[in-house]
Amino acid sequence: MGFRRRTRRRAIVAGAAVAHHRDKQMQEQAAASAPPEEYAPEEAAPQAQAAPPPVSYQPQPVPPPADPADQIEHLAQLHTSGALTDEEFAAAKAKILGI
Repeated sequence: MGFRRRTRRRAIVAGAAVAHHRDKQMQEQAAASAPPEEYAPEEAAPQAQAAPPPVSYQPQPVPPPADPADQIEHLAQLHTSGALTDEEFAAAKAKILGI
């Protein structure tokens, strides 16, 4: 039992150390890529924010139209189970067939 507990504790400590190291690297990279403050004019106009990159539009694929026979079969199952009345079944079938 003690071995498992030590192993878990070591894994947690190691994970925290790795996360701290990554955060420190990201901060250093951000500081290196930022322009130095000594070159920035003190009374400069506020910098315009860069526009976000354009979002590429990817249309969603359109599903193929449902087969009328499959739709009518589904309606028939609903009708036999009692979920649809005779009038509802006839109306839905006429709508699918375009009548």
